[in-house]
Amino acid sequence: MKRRNFLKWLLAILSTVAVSSFVYPLLRFLAPAGSEAKAKELILPKADVPVGSAKNIVFNNAPAIILNNKDKGYIALSKVCTHLGCIIEYSPEKNSLVCPCLAGIYDLDGNVRSGPPPKSLTRIPVKVEGENIVIG
Repeated sequence: MKRRNFLKWLLAILSTVAVSSFVYPLLRFLAPAGSEAKAKELILPKADVPVGSAKNIVFNNAPAIILNNKDKGYIALSKVCTHLGCIIEYSPEKNSLVCPCLAGIYDLDGNVRSGPPPKSLTRIPVKVEGENIVIG
């Protein structure tokens, strides 16, 4: 093999590796998530969340909370604040959800009551099947 042919071959391989190292992440970013993003169901017994209380859970690798409101039943919400992404906390004294970063306050339905959050907390579907709560 001549030196010139070897250098052309080596340049072709290195160019292919360099281009694919940029194209593959770009395609993964632009392509829809597809089946990887399908939510899994989480099942909890009703006894874990008595009336008027809340339970912290992890749903799809993200912090969430399930509330048992005596008037509205079970409500599951993301615990990630819509302003800066801080983790909100349940405050039974204030009957609300409070963001510790900039004192954003959400009501128990996840709607913004006061503070800087631009939108409501993300709701997670909940259904009751017998003695279990199915989240997701």
